[in-house]
Amino acid sequence: MDFALSEEQTAIFDMAYGFGQEHIAPFAQQWERDGTIPKDLWPKVGELGLGGLYVSEDGGGTGLGRLDATLVFEALSMACPSVAAFLSIHNMCAKMIDSFGSDELKSRVMEDVIAMNTVLSYCLTEPGSGSDAAALKTRATRTNEGYTLDGTKAFISGGGYSDAYVCMVRTSDDGAAGVSTVLVEDGTDGLSFGGLEDKMGWRSQPTAQVQFDNCNISAANLVGEEGKGFKYAMVGLDGGRLNIAACSLGAAQVALTNTLAYMGERKAFGQSIDQFQGLQWRLADMEIELQAARTFLRHAAWKLDTGAPDATKFCAMAKKFVTEAGSKIVDQCLQLHGGYGYLADYGIEKLVRDLRVHQILEGTNEVMRVIVARDMLKNR
Repeated sequence: MDFALSEEQTAIFDMAYGFGQEHIAPFAQQWERDGTIPKDLWPKVGELGLGGLYVSEDGGGTGLGRLDATLVFEALSMACPSVAAFLSIHNMCAKMIDSFGSDELKSRVMEDVIAMNTVLSYCLTEPGSGSDAAALKTRATRTNEGYTLDGTKAFISGGGYSDAYVCMVRTSDDGAAGVSTVLVEDGTDGLSFGGLEDKMGWRSQPTAQVQFDNCNISAANLVGEEGKGFKYAMVGLDGGRLNIAACSLGAAQVALTNTLAYMGERKAFGQSIDQFQGLQWRLADMEIELQAARTFLRHAAWKLDTGAPDATKFCAMAKKFVTEAGSKIVDQCLQLHGGYGYLADYGIEKLVRDLRVHQILEGTNEVMRVIVARDMLKNR
């Protein structure tokens, strides 16, 4: 087994890291205070080919594998995990349209999606259906022209900010088989948004309810086939789980790197605090867990890229392990900074807050355990 990154993969990481350090990291704290990401960032991201990471090259995208994509999100999250995670959401939506959308839909929207002139949000969760996503109630009623949508989506990253919304809606009462996927463009009559949510972390991402009240869309905005929407949504989640794990990984790495530097400068009892054996052990424990997380994540991404039958199980395990490891590491880094870690100036407390939600979204870590256990029981 070859665990080394190829020259191309190293170049992908370096490119994303360099972009993040120049265009995101210096402004991340201000964007958090503003509660938004400047829209003019996204076309710059699109110019690098990061707006269509998994979109086929024939379709104008970059055509990267899932392992390659985790390198992008690990690198970008070293600048800001909130911004990196928002890009992951856009790419998940772009992949759904590229994979399942009609030729007409793709020809109409994908050029701007890939260039990130059109920023996409993913709308699955509702106020009464989170982990039980198939219980969604937002209704799409057939009309002569297309569909009329009624219902509410909750916790939507980019709600009221994005240019279009990839929405899972109910076209029949047949459980998961009654769910379809539609694209709703900003400005559509009947589309509105709740107030901005006041969140613990990911504060640079505007988050709001997305509301449909007699919202009429064209039949051409159906993504794929009626009744297949839940399947489409789930296909995207394996990769999304890897991406959110990569965002935890990158943030934990930058926290540990900065903590090592801080400990070499901070003095107590006549010596720098990196000379105390008890603190050295804590550093070692964090490094061991970080490297284990990185290896696990890349193994799971390799499984998904190669179409392994147990890829979903490995993606769930990696998501659970890496997001929890990342949160633990950044929390320990804050502790090693002492009181300074609690101040916004050092950036550690932001990482603690940003990473906490990674254990909730893309399927809670409790649901990840359910996926793993069911696979174990099925194959015993």
